[in-house]
Amino acid sequence: MTCMAAAGAATPAVADAVPVGVPLDAVETSLGVAAPRLATAVPLPVVGAPEAPRFHTGDMLPTPLLPVIPVKTELGDTLLTSPVPNLLGRPETDGEGSVSSPATTLIADGPGAIVGSPLTMPDASNFGLPNLTTPKLGLTAPALVGAPSALLGLGTPR
Repeated sequence: MTCMAAAGAATPAVADAVPVGVPLDAVETSLGVAAPRLATAVPLPVVGAPEAPRFHTGDMLPTPLLPVIPVKTELGDTLLTSPVPNLLGRPETDGEGSVSSPATTLIADGPGAIVGSPLTMPDASNFGLPNLTTPKLGLTAPALVGAPSALLGLGTPR
C-alpha cells in the first residue's frame, strides 16, 4: 500500500507543449551563409470528456448519437530570426528580421452525428405500435476556437 501511495503521489506534471530548437547549423556550413534561428514548441493535444447525449421527448435516440469530442492544446512560443545583410545598401546596416508568435490556447471540437430513428414512439391510435417515419441524418460542424497572433520585427544596429 505504501508503494502504491508513493507512486500515485509522484505523477509527473502534464506539459502543454514541448520546447524544440530546430538545428539549422548544417545550412551555414554547407551554403556558407548565416542561417536563421528557429525555436518553437510542439503542442501536446489533450482530449477532453465527450459531451453527454441528451434525450428529448418523442425521440428514441439521444442527440447527438456520436458525441462531440473536444481537444485542447497550447500553441507554444515560436521565434524565427534571420540576419538581413545590407539592409540600407551598406554593410554597416546589417540587421536582423524576426517573426514571433506568443503562446495561445487552441480548442477544437470534433464533428458529431445526429441520427433520427425510423420509428416513432409507440402510438396509442395504432394499437400501441410505432409508426414509420423518414429517418434523419445530420452532422454537427467541427469548431476551432483560438486567437493565434504573430509579430514581425526588423532590427538595425544603432
